[in-house]
Amino acid sequence: MLANTKLISIGNFDLKLNHLLIIGILSLSFTISFLLRAQPAEYGFELNEFDPFFNYRATQYIVDNGITEYFEWNDGLSWYPHGRDVSATSQVILHMTGALTYTIFGGGSDLYDFTILFPVIFSSLSAIVIFALVRVIGGTTAGLFSALLFSVSIPILIRSPIGWFKSEPLGLFFSLLAVYLLLSGINSSNKKIAILKLIGAGIFTTFSISAWGGNQFFIIPIGIFFIALPFLRADHKFIIWAIPIYTISTILVSLGFERVSSGFIFGLGGISLIIPTFFLVSCILIQNRSSKHKIRNGLLFLLGILIISSSLLILNSEFLPLPSHRYLNALNPFLTTTDPLVDSVSEHATTTIAQSFLFHSVLMIFSGIGIWLLFKNIQIQNSNFIKNDMLAFSLILGVVGVYVSATFVRLEVFASVSIILLSSLGLTMLTKEIFKNKPKSKKPIGKFIQLPFTAGIIILLLVPMIYPVGSEPHSITNLPPTIMNGGAGYQISTNDWLDTLSWIKNNTPQDSVFASWWDYGYWISTMGERASLSDNSTVNTKIIQNIAEMLLSDPDTAWNTLNDMQADYVLIFVAGEKLNLNTPTSFYTLNGGGDESKKVWFMKIAGHDTSKYLHPDGTSGTEYFWNETLLGKMMPFSIVGYVNPNDLNQQSLTFRPGMMGIYEKDIKYPSDGDGPLKLVYASSGFTEEKSGPMLGVFVYEVNKDYKSTS
Repeated sequence: MLANTKLISIGNFDLKLNHLLIIGILSLSFTISFLLRAQPAEYGFELNEFDPFFNYRATQYIVDNGITEYFEWNDGLSWYPHGRDVSATSQVILHMTGALTYTIFGGGSDLYDFTILFPVIFSSLSAIVIFALVRVIGGTTAGLFSALLFSVSIPILIRSPIGWFKSEPLGLFFSLLAVYLLLSGINSSNKKIAILKLIGAGIFTTFSISAWGGNQFFIIPIGIFFIALPFLRADHKFIIWAIPIYTISTILVSLGFERVSSGFIFGLGGISLIIPTFFLVSCILIQNRSSKHKIRNGLLFLLGILIISSSLLILNSEFLPLPSHRYLNALNPFLTTTDPLVDSVSEHATTTIAQSFLFHSVLMIFSGIGIWLLFKNIQIQNSNFIKNDMLAFSLILGVVGVYVSATFVRLEVFASVSIILLSSLGLTMLTKEIFKNKPKSKKPIGKFIQLPFTAGIIILLLVPMIYPVGSEPHSITNLPPTIMNGGAGYQISTNDWLDTLSWIKNNTPQDSVFASWWDYGYWISTMGERASLSDNSTVNTKIIQNIAEMLLSDPDTAWNTLNDMQADYVLIFVAGEKLNLNTPTSFYTLNGGGDESKKVWFMKIAGHDTSKYLHPDGTSGTEYFWNETLLGKMMPFSIVGYVNPNDLNQQSLTFRPGMMGIYEKDIKYPSDGDGPLKLVYASSGFTEEKSGPMLGVFVYEVNKDYKSTS
């Protein structure tokens, strides 16, 4: 065949035309991944979201001080005055990998710029790794399909754009590499190579969990797969030592990472790996000693293990620490949280059916076809398309991936990997079925089937790339870095936050302490180089509750709280829109995604009744909020009245359902005032009179000379 035409020989390797095709498709997958993820750079070449700023600072610490000092580092700019034990509470392998790759490939570039590109490179490389993984399972064609599908997967794209120097890009790269090495190792005919691959799989499994704790969910399908192996593989003499090598390697490497060893080895993740390995070894020994009914005896033993394990989980608790609620919620979607702090994080939102269809679209169809054809494959004797153990792993990963992703939007990446795998297998089997035989008739009947099939598959795969408009991968990834719009609901790019943080760095004493909502803590400590009371690691929920309580307290009580917390400055962020009314006075609407929108979460986290502060619409502040709370007085706006957004002629001085508030500028704590706070900085989005979206970042100095009456 033309695909097997030899082009050139290099030693014992013959370069053929199909090799060029593989290289071409993988290069295309990498390029598509890179270009889609790089789009936010059009708005500004900055780190994206919040966590990447701390990760950049931690990586810089390794580059400047070395790895030994890093493991001794208590970060004094976080959670003042307590600080933060970085190695015990961070994605250590992310910082180490960032520092190592920068040392090797940085080439004298700025580390900040290097970390901006870091997630794009590793996420694009993941398209090649998933090719290798799926190729082990279902062959080269399936692997190529998976690489292309991975490069345009929306859930994966939105968790790995340029500047996203945080958990998912590196964590997913390592986890896919670990699974590839594991499956490749147990399928290797060379024992020495198998051992090396299995040890490598254990190492990268630990690396993946250190980079992103969510990768523990990959342990679940691996554990179930181990339980199934004694019933799927006949080469018991091989797997009885191969699987323990992987498990032991994972556990031993985990001991080198403080956070992983404490949360994984002795938690549900480690147990989900250790018990299945113990079962596999024991089951094989039982089967080997059974003269007959080997399968039955193995299943009875499995039933006993399940009963014992379930009983231990129910009794729990004195010896098996449970993971945090968000991990338990992913395992049991029916759990409900009583922690509003967890609920307030947008990435913890429950995935809706509409989102699932948007994220996966036609791949749901192909994954369903893939499952059906996989089951059909079981019924075909001597089928050489996919081995039974790889078939089982595909189905297990598919079911588990979709299941755990049903709870949090963030975990949709697991559903994506599962659906990409099943879809690739489904497309490959369909393709092989259509093209496997040449028509016996001289009439070109086959072409009349093959051409429409090919065209139909191409059309189905291209539709999600262009429709629905505004929700295709190109549009969804084309968003400004968070620091360019503060995470507000406006797709704009401003320097309000960057200018504010620069002002903080250059105009406040170096030992200053800042109070703000925890969302902005990493920005303040990294870009402003000042200590913050709380940040995005949320390691101390009590302090966050105290800040929420402070913001909702009366000014005198809040001033006392700020002094107790040793705060020198308070920062808030307000997002709204200036109306173009051609009037002498500027009027605004406020509900753009700043603290004016987040205040409902402040109330819930502080344990307050929201009806005291908010009107029935759940967003508009009451007179009590605006006149009696520190947050209300810190927002440099006052309510003028309410209007019907659909008919501006319908106006009211008091709140009415369906109407929105109209505000005018009103600075209650000016810089020359004698109140508890003094406004010492307001970003240009507030000071400049421009119609349209308004982003205002405000820095207040705590007036140490204020005389509190409370």
